[in-house]
Amino acid sequence: MFSLLRPVFLALLAAPLLALAAPPEAATEHVKARLVSSQAAVAPGQRFTVALEQDIKPHWHTYWLNPGDSGQATSIEWAGAEAGPIQWPTPSVQAIGPIVNYGYEGRPALLVELAVPADARPGSRFKPTAEVRWLVCKDVCIPEQLSLGLDLPVAAQAQAGADAAQIEEWRREIPQPAPFAVQLKAAPQGVQLSGPTAGVTKAYFFADTWGAVAHSAPQPLKAAADGWTLDIPAGDEPLAAGKPLSGVIVLTTTAGEQAWTVSAPMPEGAGKGPGPADLSAPAAETAAAPAAPQSDLGLLPALALALVGGLILNLMPCVFPVLSIKALALVNQGNHRAEGLAYTAGVLASFALLAAVLLALRAGGQQVGWGFQFHSPVFVLVVAYLLFLVGLNLSGLFEIGGSFTGMGSGLAARQGLAGSFFTGVLAAVVATPCTAPFMGAALAFALSQPAVVMLAVFLALGLGLALPFLVLAFWPAAQRWLPRPGAWMDRFKQFLAFPMYAAVVWLLWVLAQQAGPDGVALALAGLVLMAFGLWWRRSSGASALGTLAAATGVVLALGMSAWIKPVDAASVASASTHEAYSAERLAELRAQNRPVFVNLTAAWCISCLVNERVALSRPEVSEAFAKAGVTYLKGDWTREDPKITAVLKAHGRSGVPLYLYYAPGADQAQVLPQILTPGLVIEAVSAANPRS
Repeated sequence: MFSLLRPVFLALLAAPLLALAAPPEAATEHVKARLVSSQAAVAPGQRFTVALEQDIKPHWHTYWLNPGDSGQATSIEWAGAEAGPIQWPTPSVQAIGPIVNYGYEGRPALLVELAVPADARPGSRFKPTAEVRWLVCKDVCIPEQLSLGLDLPVAAQAQAGADAAQIEEWRREIPQPAPFAVQLKAAPQGVQLSGPTAGVTKAYFFADTWGAVAHSAPQPLKAAADGWTLDIPAGDEPLAAGKPLSGVIVLTTTAGEQAWTVSAPMPEGAGKGPGPADLSAPAAETAAAPAAPQSDLGLLPALALALVGGLILNLMPCVFPVLSIKALALVNQGNHRAEGLAYTAGVLASFALLAAVLLALRAGGQQVGWGFQFHSPVFVLVVAYLLFLVGLNLSGLFEIGGSFTGMGSGLAARQGLAGSFFTGVLAAVVATPCTAPFMGAALAFALSQPAVVMLAVFLALGLGLALPFLVLAFWPAAQRWLPRPGAWMDRFKQFLAFPMYAAVVWLLWVLAQQAGPDGVALALAGLVLMAFGLWWRRSSGASALGTLAAATGVVLALGMSAWIKPVDAASVASASTHEAYSAERLAELRAQNRPVFVNLTAAWCISCLVNERVALSRPEVSEAFAKAGVTYLKGDWTREDPKITAVLKAHGRSGVPLYLYYAPGADQAQVLPQILTPGLVIEAVSAANPRS
């Protein structure tokens, strides 16, 4: 009886195991994947090809062997079979702001050689399984994985499968070793890669090692009758001399496009490009939600975003008083258009100079971003002195060639235009610690572009800053909105001194973070010297001795700035309860599957300070952090920190603020807006933490 029921019992026992067998095809939310075999039956000891075909949702992409500036390569872990390395088809460039990734869209196929065990018995089954993981990205990046498997009969003679022809077609998409030799020569910013192929009209080199080349840098082509040369800047981790630089070179000629694998040893004396940079984050961190795509953004959208961002800068507390002063000047000055053009010229000249300095620093290998000059405590002190003098002038302690606002001044046209020009310069200077919406994508685009494009974007930003005053100057209807002249103007002019004094207080607070109490004491002494000298000049009726005393006070104050010395961050006291940001601490917390909020900020960044006051320091936000178990990490960019600069660059930003939220188990950060509200922060934390 038992012998009759034995097959039934065995079938019942085997049913759960069969149900658990990995299928050859499965799907996630964004990718369908299947294993395709070149064989219908395999022989003992045979090696054959299997393809992992991915059907990726439109507008999403996965990653190549070297994912580029961010991302994560697809991986396959095999069980039940010996497997060779993945054979990768030629990737495409996935440009996201200043970040350039290498990956695939559509239906790529990754090939792998499998080996059947030599002791496999004909009549048995060969059942390899694959644990496949990938990162799929669009506006966000999502890690996904599937378990796939094959079930092939083992026979004495192998038998080709129905998909063998498809496998061969996919194999032709795998770059093969180049039939020609390539050479590497040292260049100031990296290397020159050259080959003998004639008629090349387009070329691109995909390095298969992360950091060997600057992924986001242009690769200028020099084509000649006897060959081609590509200039390839070195990346964050340039290879040492003698190490092989290998990858895929894609050449376009009149005959079509062809991809080859190439390799050559690094030459002695190769330039190091922008220099090694610690991204201060594991690979998964750099797969954060990206900024506006560089290839899709283009010059015209970048100019538009810069113009809007500059326009919004006028509403920032650091710029608005300056705009008010110039608007007040229009009430009583006659040549409105000339004043508007002079003010605009001052703004544009300042932004052009800023762009030139950034270009010079970039050429010297420095990583710099928006507001970089405020890293210097001497610059902070000089700006504080300048705003203090402006405040004293508005308060009536001294006049620069007459009344500052033009009331009863009788100024010559040249003097008035000079005043407008330098007011534009002042507006540009005090605007640089501010970051407005729309600026981030435009500046990130600009800082990754050639000099002409970068200058154009910066000038568009300056034009946006100057636009309100320019409109008032050229549009008579807008001038009618201004109030009539009167005695109130002198009182309002004096009132505008107090925002300047408030800005001085803020700058002294910034200086305290950079140079400590001794630096603040020197700054205050300098302010006293300037005020005393100007008071003496006023009391003496602007005599020669009084003018000399005022000038001496200013010179002595500026001379004291040479004594300002930066202090270590650890020596600056802080009452905050947050933890200091570091890549190691972030990696540790994420390894523990804990939620993390990262705030990259600077003391001189007004937008950052406002966000901390109105959002991050609010009790309801602290309560949400505590409820969700969020660790709050704060990175301080007040003093230049190359590691934080690199993190900003990796996330498509040229400056602070940058807010990143890592949900438990997430492989990428959620990038929050540059202007925060308590609701935005709480929503981000709550959405990713169901227990909150």
